[in-house]
Amino acid sequence: MKLLEEEGVSFRRVNYFLEPLSKEDLVALLKKGGLGPRDLLRTREKSYKEMGLADPNLDDDMILDALVAEPGLLQRPIVERAGRVVIGRPLENVRKLF
Repeated sequence: MKLLEEEGVSFRRVNYFLEPLSKEDLVALLKKGGLGPRDLLRTREKSYKEMGLADPNLDDDMILDALVAEPGLLQRPIVERAGRVVIGRPLENVRKLF
């Protein structure tokens, strides 16, 4: 977020623990970013292991359901600008939006 502030880019911060993203929201973000549901997963989270999300047989729908149920699994930040979406780590990803 600091980079956006330094670049003078206005943005809206969404805390998806307080304002959870719906499955439809996630699908829209994925399309804009050319990403798959697995790209959004934080694989070091305890719930990732507990929910068995490393299983390669899980389909996209199951992963999306897990992301909706457990927002802590979402990579962050997710940055959207001008109809494009990137995961904000590494920071270079955000610079691609300028």
